[in-house]
Parts: sequence; structure tokens; C-alpha cells
Amino acid sequence: MHTRELHLAGRSFKQAKKALIMLHGRGANAEDILGLVPELHVNDFAILAPQATNFTWYPHSFMAKTGQNEPWLGSALALLQEIVHDIEDQGIAAENTYFLGFSQGACLSLEFAARNAARYGGVTAFTGGLIGDRIYRERYSGDFGGMPVFISTGNPDPHVPLERIQETVHI
Repeated sequence: MHTRELHLAGRSFKQAKKALIMLHGRGANAEDILGLVPELHVNDFAILAPQATNFTWYPHSFMAKTGQNEPWLGSALALLQEIVHDIEDQGIAAENTYFLGFSQGACLSLEFAARNAARYGGVTAFTGGLIGDRIYRERYSGDFGGMPVFISTGNPDPHVPLERIQETVHI
């Protein structure tokens, strides 16, 4: 489904102490999200921004039934898992791996971190929540180890209800 097209910024893995995976929103691209880098304090980071095939991580609303977003969602989550493994193989531990996403990328970041509970460095989600027509708690288990998570939104937001963000926070 999704091809592996990575846009890189920041330090090389050999020079980096940390890694940041940046995920763009629907209709945007990896270069768009990388445009935030000059505004962030990530000078010692290797920065990776995967490009979603056809500029979307999954075809429907993040609040659609999960099956409606398959196989795209599963492919996007598998791509993230592959990227995280590659980062670990380069010697950067999970606690030094961070996620930042906008809109669809925010939802994907949160969903990946929740399904793969570990003490990642943190997640920054600019307007997003967990994916599905409701929160399926059985998908999310494990220890987050106090991982910091920042979720922003506007209220009202026509695509991401505040209630879903609040439900996401409780996971």
C-alpha cells in the first residue's frame, strides 16, 4: 500500500542523539511538515518525514470504522514500525525517538504510540485523536513509562471533536 519514501533533515544517524518522525496531514506532503523544523529545537535530531502514498495515510475520517480505512491504515502503521526499527538499529533508543504529526499525521502518531506502548521520547499531535469509530481499549495495552504527550486542537474543530481528544488523553 504505502511505499517507503523518506525525506530526511537534521543530523545523520551517526551524529544524532535523538530521532524525530514527522507525519504530514491529508493532502500535504513530507516537505510541508519538514517546514516546521526551523521553528523547533531539534538541532541534535535525525529527522525523518515519510511521504504518504497519494498524500493520505488512510482514505476516510479518523472516526470511521477502522475496517473502512484498511488496508491503508495497517500499511501506514507497518511503515511506522519499520521506521522505528530502523532508528533503533542505528543506535537510537525508543526513549530518544519522538513523533510529531499534524491532523491525519497526528492521529497516526497517536495510534502508533498507543498500539506500541513504550517509553518513547514523546508525541506531539497537532489536532488529532485515536483512530476508529470509538475507542477500542483492547487495542491499547502496555506501559507508556510516563511518556509525554501533547495534543492541541481548536474548539470547535469540524474534523476532530474535543470529546475524542479527551478520550484519547485517558488512554
